Amino acid sequence: MVLGTVLATPPAFVLGARGYSAGHGGRRASFDVRAEDVPKEISKYADARGSRRGAADAAAGEAAAREAAPGLAEKASELRAVLAISPRAAGLEQKRPYVFESAVAGGGSRAERYEYLAGILGKYVKIGQVFGEGAGVDAAAITKGKGWQGVIQRMGAKRKQHKSRKTVRELGSLGPISPQYVMYTVPRAGQMGFHQRTEYNKRVMVVGEAGEGRPGKGGPRARGPAAPAEGVNPPGGFKHFGLVGGDYMILKGSVPGTYRRLVKLRRAARNAAPPSKPSVLEVVA
Repeated sequence: MVLGTVLATPPAFVLGARGYSAGHGGRRASFDVRAEDVPKEISKYADARGSRRGAADAAAGEAAAREAAPGLAEKASELRAVLAISPRAAGLEQKRPYVFESAVAGGGSRAERYEYLAGILGKYVKIGQVFGEGAGVDAAAITKGKGWQGVIQRMGAKRKQHKSRKTVRELGSLGPISPQYVMYTVPRAGQMGFHQRTEYNKRVMVVGEAGEGRPGKGGPRARGPAAPAEGVNPPGGFKHFGLVGGDYMILKGSVPGTYRRLVKLRRAARNAAPPSKPSVLEVVA
């Protein structure tokens, strides 16, 4: 028997395209292109247009940026897609979508990659278009928060002997008299958990689709999940989550984070197996 983790993977909406240029001061955005027809549940919280400009000025600026983008894409050092994922499409109560950037993988010139990115601009990308069964992925998420913990719990330090000091669960010494400061290597109490962590080389066991659900304009509606997935939901649903609706995937082993929290997936960076899908976006979950 192999244990795995079920992840609800609602489709990602390609909100825009962004190119970066490398300079002496580091990377900086060279161009931004925004999708024309953005669903209301996403544009309501992730509107890229400035509030001070009028609608006509904003439309003219977007049209100029769209025309200049192909030429700037050839000179850009990196191309990224701006994605928006609505938690409500996975059956969660959160209204505000997750908006983040994703690298565009695959070979070819930057012009070819931008042409592909422009083709999916304003469309939904499903998990089946990115990852296939047997692929290796890396999972990044925010771990469970433990709050403020002492040095014994947080760093695994040894308890002192009974009656050797006034305290048992503190360190015996923070360092020598000279130098007169505490080295960074000395274990101390502090925040434990709620950190961003990445686990490498997770194997995709199953990639499933649960039906059409409630279709909307341009893609699935974010107001409600699709029909419950058959064969993956236990009786009564998962604890602290409920029923998984829409697309889903099962990863071998565990993933960082807790229930109802965003988990980002990318193609495995270490000992990566050959991709099981053509060149598409790296992160969609």
